[in-house]
Amino acid sequence: MQDAALEGSDEEIDMEGEEETAEAFHLPTAEERAEEKNHVADIHVVQRRMRECVRVLGNFRKLGANGRLRSEYVEQLVSDIASYYGYNDFLAEKLFQLFPVSEAIEFFEANEVSRPVTIRTNTLKTRRRDLAQALINRGVNLEPIGKWTNVGLQVFESSVPIGATPEYLSGHYMLQAASSFLPVIALKPQPNERVLDMASAPGGKTTHIAALLQNTGIVFANDANKARTKSLTANVHRLGCKNVIACSYDGREFPKVMGGFDRVLLDAPCSGTGVISKDSSVKVNKSERDFHLLSHLQKQLILCAIDSVSPDSKTGGFLVYSTCSVTVDENEAVVDYALRKRPNVKLVDTGLGFGRDGFTKYRGKTFHPSVKLTKRFYPHVHNMDGFYVAKFKVEKRAKIKAGTQETGSTNAVDADEQQDVGFDSDEDKAFIEEGKRIQMKAKGLRVPRRRQSDIAGKVVKAAA
Repeated sequence: MQDAALEGSDEEIDMEGEEETAEAFHLPTAEERAEEKNHVADIHVVQRRMRECVRVLGNFRKLGANGRLRSEYVEQLVSDIASYYGYNDFLAEKLFQLFPVSEAIEFFEANEVSRPVTIRTNTLKTRRRDLAQALINRGVNLEPIGKWTNVGLQVFESSVPIGATPEYLSGHYMLQAASSFLPVIALKPQPNERVLDMASAPGGKTTHIAALLQNTGIVFANDANKARTKSLTANVHRLGCKNVIACSYDGREFPKVMGGFDRVLLDAPCSGTGVISKDSSVKVNKSERDFHLLSHLQKQLILCAIDSVSPDSKTGGFLVYSTCSVTVDENEAVVDYALRKRPNVKLVDTGLGFGRDGFTKYRGKTFHPSVKLTKRFYPHVHNMDGFYVAKFKVEKRAKIKAGTQETGSTNAVDADEQQDVGFDSDEDKAFIEEGKRIQMKAKGLRVPRRRQSDIAGKVVKAAA
């Protein structure tokens, strides 16, 4: 009984304390907030005010001050988040709107902490167990990332530079963020397939695909920035990937340049709002215009990626779209746009056993119900960079009746494009054999004579 009485008195004291702090807390008006921005704010005052705003918003009916609106508390909290963590007002509000109030603070706090160092085992050259043992012998403290990957290792501390060990230089592993494993796991490439990585530099995902293909098939590693293909080719050579072809095209040209792929990975250029812990410049250099331009580019790229996938593929016909961003404009909005513009595609399960489901409704916007199958990853929840993954299955285009001429003509053009951009195996064979001849000649080996059929074929083509 005495204990119960003591507990009761403690609760009363706590309640009184809460009332006192509520009374002591003063929510600044819009004029006071504007005036405060002209001076350097006291960090302790801002921190305390943020705590109080979160507490009040958690139970606004009971704790809200008379005559003050909920929106005033939200505006004050967003303003304080921007000044405390160093964001511009636009981005602070955009990111704040993604979460409940208390979780938003956790997200901003997580962006101030570096993510763990992770490496991916190159299964073309070694096994994870053997690599882990070799690095432990060199004084590296590590352990497997989790059950969701059988090639990832998390490094806690190392007495040697992790990017300069003999194992690294021999291509036994790749320094790679854990979130970058996810799109390739979702893509799930099968041996002997033709795969396109539309934005591949510096090659972490490309080499992961090559390893899953076991050096069979072909991986076309494309990057629009020619300078970045140097790091891509360096990593491809170091990791011993023999089935990779590096190229540099604007991704939007790809269905015309080449198509008919079994699987396509589009890790689209984005705002980087998921990797703020790595690049803090994102906090201040992103405006509303940037998000409009990026989402427009992403919409163009995703349609080109869909058109590059062969719906006739026996083993594939899949596209994985991913970004290192957490904003809806670059993720669900782009995926929903693709579903509306290309009726022959549908979303399928990513195959990732964790992560939060994509939004089907967000701030008055309603997306296709299947957008729930996409996955979101957050730094404060999954201890990895903010990431988004969506997986599409591309099917054959349905035949349209001759009722609507306009739609019929456009689809006919699309169908012609699809036929033109496919692979011609006979034509490829001649180029492959010629490449082998050049390699043998360079090595000083005896080169076999060209077959008469090949010469005749070339004469016919030249005459045409």
